[in-house]
Amino acid sequence: MKKIVLAFSGGLDTSFCVPYLIDKGFEVHTIFVNTGGTPKKEEEKITKRANELGAKKHINVNVDNLLWNQIIKPLVWSGALYQDKYPALCSDRYLIVSEAIKLCKKLNTKYISHGCTGMGNDQVRFDLSIQAFGKYKTITPIREIQNKVNDVRGYEQKYLEDKGFKVSSIHSKYSINENLMGATVSGSEIDEWKEPSKESYILCNTPDKYPSKLKKIVIEFSKGEAKKIDGVAIKGPELLRILNKLGGKYGIGREIFASDTIIGIKGRFLFESPGINILQSAHRALEESIFTDKQNFFKPIVGKKWVELVYGGFYFDPLARNLENFLQDIELPVNGKVTMLLSPGKSEAVAVEAKKILVSKEAIYAQSASWGVEESAGFIKLLGQSTATWTDINKK
Repeated sequence: MKKIVLAFSGGLDTSFCVPYLIDKGFEVHTIFVNTGGTPKKEEEKITKRANELGAKKHINVNVDNLLWNQIIKPLVWSGALYQDKYPALCSDRYLIVSEAIKLCKKLNTKYISHGCTGMGNDQVRFDLSIQAFGKYKTITPIREIQNKVNDVRGYEQKYLEDKGFKVSSIHSKYSINENLMGATVSGSEIDEWKEPSKESYILCNTPDKYPSKLKKIVIEFSKGEAKKIDGVAIKGPELLRILNKLGGKYGIGREIFASDTIIGIKGRFLFESPGINILQSAHRALEESIFTDKQNFFKPIVGKKWVELVYGGFYFDPLARNLENFLQDIELPVNGKVTMLLSPGKSEAVAVEAKKILVSKEAIYAQSASWGVEESAGFIKLLGQSTATWTDINKK
């Protein structure tokens, strides 16, 4: 039998994939990549599910630290959001692919599979990433059946039941994807452009439960990376979990987003990313105090392009590494502390402490300067010379 690696989550789609691939003549090896949103007990259930479905072997891999170093750090450095709103919470898909490819190499097979449908963005991210690793053969059971049957999920359920496998009769109102970076929620009234219900709150409190008192925290950065909260050194993944919990109490980082998807359709969902919101706000306040005006204008262009690549399936394109190298270099002087004020729905940088803040000894904005009226007038005259010349030549 040909060996195949299946990226497995334990849900209906990937559960269907296991016996389907076995019927196709494959020896199925399943892998669950935990990107920070699944507790240990749930991992155990996923393992049990894979084994009972007939997987030859199942493994679980935790990639918290990889996610922090390879995705979250450059995301915070970028200071960017997809379409100026979405913090690319889908980026963990690239680590799922890379871990599945590692297993393929260990098993010496070129066959790999995932449970993506043909309607979403993830199929693009998975397939492009697999291509970036070489000549692998991607098998996609859900896409194979979706044009042959009217009710895909009903077909999957019957297929599993006919083989004697139990299928949960409990259907969640929403489709929820959660990882270390945050949570994404879609389905039901969200898909219909209606107001989400209280059941859609995952990491964030509902507004009626926001704390009455505001909270201040101090985040310390070294070379652009968050290292401490209130003076206590904390490793990246745990630091983000703490910020998710603190920010979630105030509903920070919760947004509804109607995105322009990779495949050209509108997709409406909501997301919650309290920690990313706080980190990007704090990081930007420190950067804009330390960078020159040229750096402050140019770096966001690089950051925006990096986020566009990641959202669009091109995380493994060499341009993404080129951009990350630039971001890493420009972050070297970004060292200091930022005091953040957390309030309902908002994180605000209220104080910045750093040795390299670009405070001029020659002047204080709108208060005093070492130059006089003639120097100011001369500078302004030369600055506007091109416009003045155009007006003089083109006036009627």
